[in-house]
Amino acid sequence: MNKKSLSFMRMTLAAALTMAFASLTPAAEQGTQNSAPFLPSPIVTVSTVPSNGDVNPYGVAFVPPSFPTGGTIQAGDVLVSNFNDSQNLQGTGTTIVRIRNGAQSLFFQGTAPLGLSTALQVLKMGYVLVGNFPSTDGTCGTATDGSILVINSSGQEVSSIVNNQMIVGPWDSTVYDQGSTAKLFVANGLNGTISRLDLLVSSTGVTVQSTATVASGYQYQCDPAAFVDAPTGLVYEPSTNTLYVASTLDNEVFAVPDAGTTEQDQGTGAIIYQDQKHLHGALAVTLAPNGHLLVSNNDVINGDPTQPSEIVEFTTSGQFIKELSVDPNQGGAFGLSVQTGKTTSQFAAVDDNQSNISIWTLPN
Repeated sequence: MNKKSLSFMRMTLAAALTMAFASLTPAAEQGTQNSAPFLPSPIVTVSTVPSNGDVNPYGVAFVPPSFPTGGTIQAGDVLVSNFNDSQNLQGTGTTIVRIRNGAQSLFFQGTAPLGLSTALQVLKMGYVLVGNFPSTDGTCGTATDGSILVINSSGQEVSSIVNNQMIVGPWDSTVYDQGSTAKLFVANGLNGTISRLDLLVSSTGVTVQSTATVASGYQYQCDPAAFVDAPTGLVYEPSTNTLYVASTLDNEVFAVPDAGTTEQDQGTGAIIYQDQKHLHGALAVTLAPNGHLLVSNNDVINGDPTQPSEIVEFTTSGQFIKELSVDPNQGGAFGLSVQTGKTTSQFAAVDDNQSNISIWTLPN
């Protein structure tokens, strides 16, 4: 990407994200393009390629404010998981990098076979959870069920969660973290289901108390370009006990009721967002401070070269607000995350075409 394109991309993203995180105007609520002037905000763009050459950054997670001190990572750091190795083979990346003050360093490097996916979460008690969705040759055809790795704050793997009924190609995840307990929701790329793992978290480790399949019936398939097309992005809203699911091959976003408590499969849930104009393979999802959902698109499903690498903002009632591009070429958008503070918020999004991450600090 040339410097002119990068400068334009940054300005467009910062303007759109500022609008997303601010109080939206009535015109924006109606889905029109808001013409408010560009509002400058600090932005950092950092390579996510560690010394071993891993590429394709997928998962993004902020280290929360209450994270314990004394380890390699600290509150405010951003972690990024790499899915591909230096040969660009999918499902073979073994590293998680740390972004701090605009600089990147290695946080974790595991031993192959690994494929560290978008399912990256950081727990308040001092652990990092990451999905391992490995392939032996870079194709979905040799992919295995994988696991959830449990890594301590010093970057050491302390355990792994293996369950071939509940973890079947962990493609993405979200967590409702209550300190000593947590609800981990996992989107499974090899069978199109969503699992809930109820976790007990202590200073000695993470254990699984109970599990349930909370949703199923989403379309899924192997894909040479995208590894899998399957349910991906997850957002849990505890106040309504609702899980939002972005399903790539369905190209729709669903709301699953009672997700945090149900012991029964709720099917796909209800469609809340179906938009052939703005959705191009709904992928990762995060919740903006204004309560709207932000979803990235993989461009493999319903692709549109005039709308490359888009992140789409919409309300939970299904009203389109705005879209923005992270790369002038298709296929760059994937993992994204938001951390909301008292006066400012941070938004982070990867561009896996360029193997970098951009982080914006925006006023609330």
